Amino acid sequence: MVGAEESSSGKKSGSAIDTNSPMYIHPSDYPKQMHVNETLTDNKYTDWSQEMMNFLFAKNKVGFVDGSIKKPDNNSPQYMLWMGCDAMIKGWLTIAMEKEIRTSVKYANSTYEIWNNLEKKVHLEHMS
Repeated sequence: MVGAEESSSGKKSGSAIDTNSPMYIHPSDYPKQMHVNETLTDNKYTDWSQEMMNFLFAKNKVGFVDGSIKKPDNNSPQYMLWMGCDAMIKGWLTIAMEKEIRTSVKYANSTYEIWNNLEKKVHLEHMS
């Protein structure tokens, strides 16, 4: 039997976010959590990015790095949720990078910007 505070879908009444939402952060998640087997170095981007993308897909967070989940306006009720998720993903990405790469992306405004900058850097290196 479902309690009075919880609906049959598993959502608590008055809860801020659905656990299936990309904005949901699980209580066991934290920014400095390593989720890939190897740290990103200049010569391991392809393997690293595939492994990181698999992890982000499993966490329902790919939309943050591919840009499909756009940053809401500052006055939107979703703004703080988006900012929290983006900050969490920034931590996941940067903890899995060697220091020089991490330093080159630490001032990015979003995870999308980090991901995009890394892809451009790798593309430019392959062209030279």
